[in-house]
Amino acid sequence: MNNDQLLEELKDAENQITDRIADNMETFGVSSTVGRLLGIIYMNRSAMTLDQLAEHTGMSKTRMSQVMRQMMALNIAEKEFVKGSRKEHYNVENDYVQTFISLFTTNWQEVISKNMALERRLRERITKLEASIEDEPSAEIQDRMASFKQELDDWSSYYQWIRRLVDYFESGEILNAVPVKEPREENQYSEGGETNG
Repeated sequence: MNNDQLLEELKDAENQITDRIADNMETFGVSSTVGRLLGIIYMNRSAMTLDQLAEHTGMSKTRMSQVMRQMMALNIAEKEFVKGSRKEHYNVENDYVQTFISLFTTNWQEVISKNMALERRLRERITKLEASIEDEPSAEIQDRMASFKQELDDWSSYYQWIRRLVDYFESGEILNAVPVKEPREENQYSEGGETNG
């Protein structure tokens, strides 16, 4: 193979990684466009402008700007100063694990916030309902109120657990429990390729 052919093969292999990153983003509830830009900038190995991203994707510069704002909100991209250039450049986290943690925690923080706000509103509603009771409520109403309060307690416990899980990820403690690279055992393989023991 000559240099041009090798370069084409390498570009094709890089594009496969970019495409897979785009597919993977959908598992986080993130658009494949976000994943595509993440992959393009990641494989470029340096910050890129909106013009460059538009050229790579065939999408408009306006669309690239929207997607980059979304990526910055997800904490997986940031503006980067490039000396001698007046254009804004964007770069992405180049650590897969940190990208995963950012996506996981950002998405779940939003879910926690929305659901805890709903819980507070529902508790206030139940309190008002209880205050408005004039006569002795029926057994059915008492049972349903007690059941609903229990449901809110379970709801709260669940989202508090998710909050602690998010904290576990954000603090990096997760990496102590689940290291990125398993420690290699010395002499795991013999020269013949068979495991010892």
